[in-house]
Amino acid sequence: MAIEVMNPFEVAIAQFDEAAERLGLSQSMRAILRKPKRELIVNFPVRRDNGDIEMFTGYRVQHNITRGPAKGGIRFSPEVSLDEVRALAMWMTWKCAVVGIPFGGAKGGVICDPHTMSRNELERMSRRYATEISIIMGPNSDIPAPDMNTNPQVMAWMMDTFSMHQGYSVPAVITGKPLAIGGSEGRLEATARGVQVVTREALKDLNMLPDRCSVAIQGFGNVGSVTARLLAELGCKIVAVSDIKGGIYNPSGIDVHLALRYSKEHGNLSGMPGTERVTNAELLELPCDILIPAALENQLVGRNAARVKARLVVEAANGPTTPDAEAILYDKGVTIVPDILANAGGVTVSYFEWVQDLQRFFWAEHEINDRLETIMTRSYNAMRHKAREQQTNLRMGAYLLAVARVAEATELRGVYP
Repeated sequence: MAIEVMNPFEVAIAQFDEAAERLGLSQSMRAILRKPKRELIVNFPVRRDNGDIEMFTGYRVQHNITRGPAKGGIRFSPEVSLDEVRALAMWMTWKCAVVGIPFGGAKGGVICDPHTMSRNELERMSRRYATEISIIMGPNSDIPAPDMNTNPQVMAWMMDTFSMHQGYSVPAVITGKPLAIGGSEGRLEATARGVQVVTREALKDLNMLPDRCSVAIQGFGNVGSVTARLLAELGCKIVAVSDIKGGIYNPSGIDVHLALRYSKEHGNLSGMPGTERVTNAELLELPCDILIPAALENQLVGRNAARVKARLVVEAANGPTTPDAEAILYDKGVTIVPDILANAGGVTVSYFEWVQDLQRFFWAEHEINDRLETIMTRSYNAMRHKAREQQTNLRMGAYLLAVARVAEATELRGVYP
């Protein structure tokens, strides 16, 4: 789905460097915050169903734990690389800081194609990977969560694996679990609900009415599909959605519930009646008011940014816009709500799940959604205020808030010994 390859860690470093320069951080502080704290590379065997043994490589990177335990998802994908995981871990640090939750940033991944694996093979791989990274996992040290191609079932296997090693159940070591074993109400919809909140707030700033806005969403997984439904509920017209096989477009609007049903029945969106087929690349350039990249990194790049027609881009994916594309979009007057805030709903409700697991006391779904709404709205307003105060864009406003908070915590704690 990527249009052109750009090293995501170089993008993450460039974004940090610009914020550090604006904040006037010392060279020593910049050196500390540029580097991941820990990087674990694991190579492990998994028995396939036919009896063959296959070796897999996985990563777990902790970027920063100054403000609290490391927090971040685990992805299964053939595209996983150490630099991708490093970048995602750094973005998680800023994401947790910008919404003010007491976590540091981490990320994990295994190089594999889960779509070619049976359920039993997936379970064996998940459990073995969890065993390998368990040396740095823990409810007070590193708390994984689901990400691309992982889900509540995978998290259940990982939580159980860690618990077996301890000899007792440790639900707080993993978030994004099924409700039956300590998951939280509202977790599955959390990222998309956060996207809905910041989209609504950005529309207010731009004097745009939801019921007069058309939306194109790249990605129809958990985040993209739920975002489509929630924005439709807000009054927006969804004109295009896409999955890994490609997208569908109807300028008159797409019935999201019908698309969800069609996708479930057919395994993808291709060929849905009443729509025309578009590629994932073409979707980004369709006529629409709001564009939501909800798939992979490096989707809006130098070569296609000038053809983007949306007035508002909301980054539901991590790192979908490269710096050169961003410069082009800003010159065109496009507003971008950055990933470190736009998709922070997931980690915010993961924090709620962790707190509930530690207390063994659980909240109702409306309480979860109300708390999420409060945090996302407050964080959006703080980002916008900082951006206006510093006469910069929303991404830099978010980075200035986040990096300053992590730098302050680092300064207060000092350098040990």
